[in-house]
This record gives sequence, C-alpha cells and structure tokens, in this order.
Amino acid sequence: MQVSALEHRLSEEERATFEDQGFLQIEDAIAADHLKLLTEATDRIHERHVAAGNPDNQAMFVPNFIPEDELYLDLVDYEPILPKIWGILGWNLSLYHSHLIVTPPSGATRSEKTFGWHQDSGRVNFDMPGPHPRLSVKVAYFLSDVSEAGRGNFWVIPGSHKNEDVTIPDGDGQPEGAVPVLAKPGMAVLFDRRLWHAASPNWSDITRKVLFYGYGHRWIKPKDEMTLSEYWDQSDPIRKQLLGYATSANGCYTPTEDDVPLRAWLAEHSPSDVDQERHAEK
Repeated sequence: MQVSALEHRLSEEERATFEDQGFLQIEDAIAADHLKLLTEATDRIHERHVAAGNPDNQAMFVPNFIPEDELYLDLVDYEPILPKIWGILGWNLSLYHSHLIVTPPSGATRSEKTFGWHQDSGRVNFDMPGPHPRLSVKVAYFLSDVSEAGRGNFWVIPGSHKNEDVTIPDGDGQPEGAVPVLAKPGMAVLFDRRLWHAASPNWSDITRKVLFYGYGHRWIKPKDEMTLSEYWDQSDPIRKQLLGYATSANGCYTPTEDDVPLRAWLAEHSPSDVDQERHAEK
C-alpha cells in the first residue's frame, strides 16, 4: 500500500456523519475509465447468468464474486476507501462477505408494498443482547445511475443503527424516516451493519448494478463460501490480511505481527490510527 492512501483517511466530518446517520456517501470514488471496466466485467457475469436460463427481468445475486475478475480483487484494498474502513473498524479487519447484485427493469407497476427491511448479520441481532455492537461495515460501489428514486434504490432509515425499536409496517408503506439512497455511477456508500436498510423494486428502464464488500473484525467467520486463499501467495501483506489470512486460528483473536501487517504499516505511517492501549496483546 502506498503512503498516498493516507490522503483518504476518514475525516472528522465523515466520522461524525457516519456515527450519526449510520452511512456515508463518497462521491466519485471510482473514476470513469475504472468504472467502465468494472461495468463490463459485471455485464459479462449477468450475460452468462441469463444465458444459463435465468429470467432477464429478475435480480441476480452473486456471492463470492471476487474471483471472477482481477478488477474486483483490486477493490479489496482500494486506496480511496480502505482508509475510511480502518478508521471505523480499526486495523484488525478483513473481508468476510461479498456479493454482486444486478437488478434489471422489473416491468412491474409501482406499488406501496413494504420492502424487505433488515439489519445485516442475521442471528447476531437476536442472539446478542442490546445495545447491539457494530461488528462490520459494508461498502457498496454503484456502477449504474440510481440518482433518481424508482431505480431499484438502496433504501435506509438514517440513524436507525442506534435505535433498538424500529417499527416495520406490515405489508403497506415504508418505515418512518426511510429514504432512498440516490447515487451516481462511481459513488461508494459505507454503512454500519446495524443500519436498517432494504432493496427496492426497479420500476425504471435502467439496470441497477452494485458491488458489495463487507469488512469485519478478523474473528468473524466468513458469511460466504469465500475462495480467496488462492490469492494469498500473489498478494502483498496487507491485501493478504484483508483476504482472510491468519498464521493460526488464534491469530484472529490474538494476532501476531504476521497476522496484521496493516497495524505495523499504520504504526509507521499514521500512528494516530493505532490505539496501542486498547489493542495491546495479552
């Protein structure tokens, strides 16, 4: 990782927004030429999906998509975004979840039916007593133009990551305070896993394309059947950490220097990002 990555560290204003709202929008995170290549790679996957007999008007959900193309791998430690992730989660992090979603025009009539509102991580929200911990952060990279509502937008309830008493309507309408996230191509949206959010139907004539990367503390088990260990030998130490490497099972709980090279890198280049007392090894 280049020292230039530090130019993208989480600012105090960004931190305040994330802590208050539960999500953070980063405009123009992906440049136009880069965006074009990512879109082409995503289109190839969708074309293959449809050619296999799947309906071309239904959403495509692809977990563990990173091995499909080196372009996806390069977003794992993407310099404009990774510093913001470690600014929220700290240095003991790795990728634990990834999925790609393509939502073609549905052809359906717009309705007021309640979306599938949820918090990420499933049983974590039921098995652990509140207040619930953050544990993980997702990044959504928007490849298509969803700057208007009705295009299969990602909806959120701002501030709901701090609210244990969100009420979801029973079938008609959306929760109080819910809003669509309006994103232009190339935007990245970071969000707390506790934030109540939902996908919505695509009532437009534009196909929605989004890449999701989930980062969590290294002791969290992968959520997908991730096949990323094949990249360990060809990755630099920090990317290797992000791809789930550990010297032993305990290396996720009591990491050695070889387990978390990001910590040493930050200690050299940005000591303020390393909370030595809180993370002291025992």
